[in-house]
Amino acid sequence: MVKLGYLGPVGTYSEEAAQSYAQWRQVKPLTLIPLTTIAGCLEALAAGELDLALVPSENSVEGSVNITLDSLWRLDTLHIQHAFIRPIVHAFIAQTADLAQIEAVYSHPQALGQCQRWLQVHLPHARQCPVTSTAEGLQYVAQSKRVGAIASVRAAQLHQLPIVATEIQDISDNCTRFWVVSRQQGEGWPQPGDTHTSIAFSLKANAPGALLKVLQLFSDRQINLSRIESRPSKRALGDYLFFVDLEVNGRPDVVADCLLALKDATDVLKVFGSYQFLDLGE
Repeated sequence: MVKLGYLGPVGTYSEEAAQSYAQWRQVKPLTLIPLTTIAGCLEALAAGELDLALVPSENSVEGSVNITLDSLWRLDTLHIQHAFIRPIVHAFIAQTADLAQIEAVYSHPQALGQCQRWLQVHLPHARQCPVTSTAEGLQYVAQSKRVGAIASVRAAQLHQLPIVATEIQDISDNCTRFWVVSRQQGEGWPQPGDTHTSIAFSLKANAPGALLKVLQLFSDRQINLSRIESRPSKRALGDYLFFVDLEVNGRPDVVADCLLALKDATDVLKVFGSYQFLDLGE
């Protein structure tokens, strides 16, 4: 049996995503293992305690999930196997419909960030309390009528808690991209059928034009970047890592040639993997 870890407990959006992925892989059954943190999922995978890990990588409102990117950079043996996108619909859950009585709202930081407009309009007086998962916040709701939580409708039903409002996310097209990650298999360079390659690199010097020289390698080969962003290297203030998603567009050889050139043009290059986007439905 293949063990897949996800951010638990039962009732999180990651669990829902893991269930969808497991259904897609019916010919190879999965055992779903809840863990308490995203970093913990990837660390358990790197340590050989899991066969796969499912982690969120980016949200249409809040952007990249930083702990996912930082963990992939830190753990050298991991490889992105698949990607897929799921809609995220948030609900406000509390034991009272009188919002004036709510003193605090619990949820994962990403969920709180995705519902800022609704919170500012309906609960401007309430403290926003981040916890490790959306499902964890429901534990506080069960203990007090003066707190609420943001989680999924399914999570509320699993915990038998009242739903006060639904679809409270800032935009109707709120969605999250998930990555399915395995331990390293080969170099992770693109193969026929792959649609994207995810990489990260550091520059040889913090000097004018250093980043431009790297980006020119993509431009020269007409490789589109579907995402590029910087993250602190955690070595020194002003020292950054760059995370990039490349579109393969049926030209794996061209992308592979670019990766070879990047090895010479960067200080450290990490190829997180080449993969397809799956259509798992909603």
